[in-house]
Amino acid sequence: MDEAPAPKRAKIVSPDIAKPIDNSIGNTMSGFKRDRHGNEKRFNNGPRPAPKPKVAVVRNAYTPMFEQLRNELDAHHDRRDRLGKVSRDVTGLSKKIVRTINPDLPPQIQAEVDSRLVEISKLLATMAPDVQGINRYRYSRSLMCLEELAEALTFAHYLKTQTLLKPDELSAFVEELTRKGAAVSEEKDKDKDEPMPDAGNTPVPASGEQETTENDPEPAEKEEQPKPEPLIMSTTEDDYFYGVFDLSGEMMRFATTSTALTGKMAGAEDERTIVEDMHELGSFFEMLPGKAGDRKQWEKKLDVMRQSVRKVERLGYDRKIRGSERPQGWVPDLTADQPGEDEE
Repeated sequence: MDEAPAPKRAKIVSPDIAKPIDNSIGNTMSGFKRDRHGNEKRFNNGPRPAPKPKVAVVRNAYTPMFEQLRNELDAHHDRRDRLGKVSRDVTGLSKKIVRTINPDLPPQIQAEVDSRLVEISKLLATMAPDVQGINRYRYSRSLMCLEELAEALTFAHYLKTQTLLKPDELSAFVEELTRKGAAVSEEKDKDKDEPMPDAGNTPVPASGEQETTENDPEPAEKEEQPKPEPLIMSTTEDDYFYGVFDLSGEMMRFATTSTALTGKMAGAEDERTIVEDMHELGSFFEMLPGKAGDRKQWEKKLDVMRQSVRKVERLGYDRKIRGSERPQGWVPDLTADQPGEDEE
């Protein structure tokens, strides 16, 4: 007998297979691609779906408060970025001043130092509006340039007078620099606003207008309003102390170089040398009480100062005891380990 043919099995088609793959919701891959206009790419070459309607932002009683906080944060970040950029420029100029300063400045070197101080004054004037009030301490980490400036000014003052610049004198000098920078910026703004006179373009009065004669009454002069005082920028105790900490390193390098060139310790004749000045400066900082705040930074600076004082002491001892045995231009190895450091 012929067997009956087996019934055909019906194909089971999944409803998901017939649908086009929707890559936008991540069924097959995470994310989706975009074209050069930023629009979502479709892989099925079908019609682009209609754009979704924008959902209106729900506003309530707290919305203005959060908008104000957003604006304050944006202004804070912008202000910090501006101060950071200007601070780097002031730091670079201050370091250049330190490298070019010596006791007897030639005219060209003095002119170079003065020109850099003028540039610093302009930069300080641009920073002054952003560091008024509590912002002076809020952005103290962005104002590290003032430490470098304090180092340059105190070093120049020491080389000229062999005395230490006082905190009030430093603050007054920085304030004067800020005023000068503001005055220079104001003069530049005036020059930009005033149009250049041109004799060939003198306006001619129209036929119906009459020229003003000497007999015509002059318009009343406007009362000049007093100009507001420019915003100034001053230094704090931290700027002064950390600047003097860095000054000790410059004094140590200056003592080493001058001793190698002249064969004697720098300082006033028959009075005191730079070794005594370094001793006095180091003792002042040793007597200061522990500073509140960044204790780690303070201890680090103090340790570097102690090393500078020891190096100048060793330099003075070698020149005093074995000065006749040393050739001209000899400099001791200041990086060698000091005897007895392990015992301390």
